[in-house]
Amino acid sequence: MAAEVILKLTICFLALMVGVQGGDPYLFFTWNVTYGTISPLGVPQQGILINGQFPGPEINATSNNNIVVNVFNNLDEPFLLTWSGVQHRKNSWQDGVLGTNCPIAPGTNFTYQFQVKDQIGSYIYYPSTALHRAAGGFGGLRVHSRLLIPVPYPDPADEYTVLTGDWYAKSHKILRGFLDNGRPLGRPDGVLINGKAGKVGAKQEPLFTMEPGKTYKYRVCNVGLKASLNFRIQGHKLKLVEMEGSHTVQNLYESLDVHIGQCFSILVAADQDPKDYYMVASTRFLKEVQTTTAIIRYKNGKGEASTELPPAPIGWAWSLNQFRTFGWNLTASAARPNPQGSYRYGAINITRTIRLVNSVSRANGKLRYGFNGVSHTDPNTPLKLAEYFNLADKVFKYNVIKDEPEKTTTLTIQPNVLNMTFRNFIEIIFENHEKSLQSFHIDGYSFFAVAIEPGTWSPEKRENYNLLDAVSRHTVQVFPKSWAAILLTFDNAGMWNIRSEIWERTYLGEQLYVSVLSPEKSLRDEYNIPENTPLCGIVAGLPKPSPYTI
Repeated sequence: MAAEVILKLTICFLALMVGVQGGDPYLFFTWNVTYGTISPLGVPQQGILINGQFPGPEINATSNNNIVVNVFNNLDEPFLLTWSGVQHRKNSWQDGVLGTNCPIAPGTNFTYQFQVKDQIGSYIYYPSTALHRAAGGFGGLRVHSRLLIPVPYPDPADEYTVLTGDWYAKSHKILRGFLDNGRPLGRPDGVLINGKAGKVGAKQEPLFTMEPGKTYKYRVCNVGLKASLNFRIQGHKLKLVEMEGSHTVQNLYESLDVHIGQCFSILVAADQDPKDYYMVASTRFLKEVQTTTAIIRYKNGKGEASTELPPAPIGWAWSLNQFRTFGWNLTASAARPNPQGSYRYGAINITRTIRLVNSVSRANGKLRYGFNGVSHTDPNTPLKLAEYFNLADKVFKYNVIKDEPEKTTTLTIQPNVLNMTFRNFIEIIFENHEKSLQSFHIDGYSFFAVAIEPGTWSPEKRENYNLLDAVSRHTVQVFPKSWAAILLTFDNAGMWNIRSEIWERTYLGEQLYVSVLSPEKSLRDEYNIPENTPLCGIVAGLPKPSPYTI
């Protein structure tokens, strides 16, 4: 007990040192990361547990809360967690990826401390090291609106988190060996909902319960490795109300395509006959469809769920058309007391356009993925540390790719870092010339997904951009032989990861970093390196540079 009090006092002192808001509440967690035997597909395998749980514990927070998570790594490999969608304003030190953080060595611990500043919504955390994500270690992170900020729908009777994703029966070390030896992961072995696979007609305990006449909120996130999923609930409509931190236009859907790394919040009315119903998640765009189910039970209901599942859509044109129905709720308040739509992104002049073309190489029997001819590799010294200690030139080169991709069939393996001018408004085009769907994510930011279209991008395509109510989000899908355009202001100083959410592609190089430096080097723009930050690579043992001041 005394040790816990000392830890909390120490954290509060460090919070003052790095500039985290002291007036906002703190949430403290201690997480023990271990191996454990799990059998989600009926076959025992080595899983990664957090405090003995698979999936991991859920963090239930409110906008502006300070979150402190002390992670003890009891694995036999270095480990990191990343907080997908959390923007870490001025604080990329907490991002939990290999470009910003030294991994937590086996037998040691690291305390993450970050604030969900001016954010609301449904998020996930997961391991960013090796193929650990394939073994578990993931969980949900809810960020509620503060009581003073109105939410554009009545309070639900209850809230449920649905973590669904594809799953492989082989261990993460075997899967990593496949990739290291030039072999792709192949098709997944099944699909899970909250760590379990359910079959139609098999006996299942109810995962969730609803009371007739009430409305419930489901936070649905795709935590998988490879496959987009279609989510639906037997006999019920899905009212979309929030997507990756933004309130949306409240359309009703029979089903929703949730691509890897994406989170949707939906309202479901318990307005059907009181009995059991199947919640269904099935893979999309793979040759062999994998399906899983879970039971929703009406309170005091009688009757088993029908074995006839609602059908899944076919083809990606359906999914593209669904994307076009999504809109930002312009009348809802954001995490602060002002309308979401008060930020008129469509009226801002674009200062730079970057086209990122994903590609694959199998040269010399080695499988690699990348952007614009470069396959990223993580150096022993995290990029952010090398930059902060003024040793970047000894670790990586800036701008090894150009804003306009060059025609090449090869991939050069090296760190891939782009310089961004602080507070510039940038257009990024993700171009996918391959036959498979992609899902891309940016740490530290939300962006406006203004267009997804088939074909190749050209400047004339801007005429079709949604410059009014594109949803502000952090992950966007790109369909086969298609492109996606996003707009954002790079106003969050730090080193930030842009990556594929399809993890074999990320692991094999389809990622890059953007360096966003404030010319002022002031605490107004970026926090100092936290005192508890481990140092590794060429900065190990070096004295820290002079701290930033106001």
